[in-house]
Amino acid sequence: MKTEALYQKIARTIAEQIQSETLQQGDKLPSIRSAQKLYNVSINTVKLAYLELESHSLIEPRPKSGYFVSQTSQRKLALPSVTRIKATEKKETAQDLVDKVFGTIANEDVTQFALGIPGKNFLPLAKLNKAIIKAVKDRDDSATSYEPVQGSEHLRREIAKWALVLEGKITEEDLVITSGAINAIYNGLMAVTKPGDAVAIETPAYFGVLRAIQLLGLRAIEVPTHPVLGVDLDALKEILPQVAACCFVTNFNNPMGFQMPDENKKELVRLITHYNVPLIEDDIYGNLFFGAERPKPCKYYDEAGLVMWCGSVSKSMAPGYRVGWVAPGQFKDKIIRQKIGQTVCSPSLFPDVIAHFLEHGRYDHHLRTFRQKLYANYLQIQRAVETYFPDNTKISQPKGGFMLWLELDKRICTEDLYEQALKQKMNFAPGRMFSQYNQYNNCMRLNYAMEWTDRVENDLKKLGTMVKNSI
Repeated sequence: MKTEALYQKIARTIAEQIQSETLQQGDKLPSIRSAQKLYNVSINTVKLAYLELESHSLIEPRPKSGYFVSQTSQRKLALPSVTRIKATEKKETAQDLVDKVFGTIANEDVTQFALGIPGKNFLPLAKLNKAIIKAVKDRDDSATSYEPVQGSEHLRREIAKWALVLEGKITEEDLVITSGAINAIYNGLMAVTKPGDAVAIETPAYFGVLRAIQLLGLRAIEVPTHPVLGVDLDALKEILPQVAACCFVTNFNNPMGFQMPDENKKELVRLITHYNVPLIEDDIYGNLFFGAERPKPCKYYDEAGLVMWCGSVSKSMAPGYRVGWVAPGQFKDKIIRQKIGQTVCSPSLFPDVIAHFLEHGRYDHHLRTFRQKLYANYLQIQRAVETYFPDNTKISQPKGGFMLWLELDKRICTEDLYEQALKQKMNFAPGRMFSQYNQYNNCMRLNYAMEWTDRVENDLKKLGTMVKNSI
């Protein structure tokens, strides 16, 4: 029998106090130093205990204030299941369904729960407009000249300065500007694979990555994924000798919203280094954290240059600008050569706008407000699902980002439910889109990066009623 570690005993004691409501929502926990004296243990043991509680969304850190019992600690619904793919499972793409959902992107009369795009009221539109005018005035060519293939030096320098989470481990020379994060991922895959190669991905996985893998003639291997801890590293270790690359979202995964613990990230980097397998790390949601600080990406622990760190402003500030980047490590030259063959260079104007926002602190200011709105919406949508959906609904507990993953009764087909919802001017992303196999048919992803209105609340109530009527 496995012995319970000391930090786990402390975490279990506090968890039991929360479950019995001895500790209630909003109550402050002892500081780390106070808890050290209280339990007569090391500071590191207390930190591990609090991390364990935080990983289960029972407590939350608040900047300069300490740890508190979280507002999600009394959640009523279970977590989604961990899916294990059968080796004999037949592959069936869901591209028609993806096309159908994306077909609603311009429908402003539809409540947009489906697509991972923040609502206009969440974006700094007026400030972006002013920055565009300034960027045009500051250039003597009105932004008509070609940029360097690697991308705007000004933008690369500002990204490197701003990426404090990497603690100076990248410079402007380490970055390549791309057309959004998906272009960065696509280039990363191209750089390290050839047709027929296998790529390890999470399951459920973002359908854009599934599509990129398919278009490049690659094979996706879906790795079992926990809704709180992320990729099952034991399962990954078994297949690493068979794969040419891994492609994971380690911070606030799409669609489940988990944040892989630092210890797991370190172990993931250790594994890929041991097997010499590149990791394409999609960190597009990393700045949209609900906790006290921005979580580190795997790139932080990478010494061999095997991690290709991808990001963009598409989910946080300007989706249509298509400004992204990649720090490709040892694969930089390949990525640059590929870019010459694809687009030659990035557009000139929008990188100037983003660089301006970064340089003058406007992006950080925007992110602080954006994160507050997202967290408030997360609490609202969790409450709405618990109120309006059946009691056997399973719900993810994202630590950041703006995606919520629901697992419904097995008798429900969310693809059929989608048609009913669209007739009532609302949509969602059916779970079938998030795998190359015929699974997650009873699941859905909801976007909550929108202004919370009576209509949004009522539409969730309607959706919950549809689910109940489908059982």
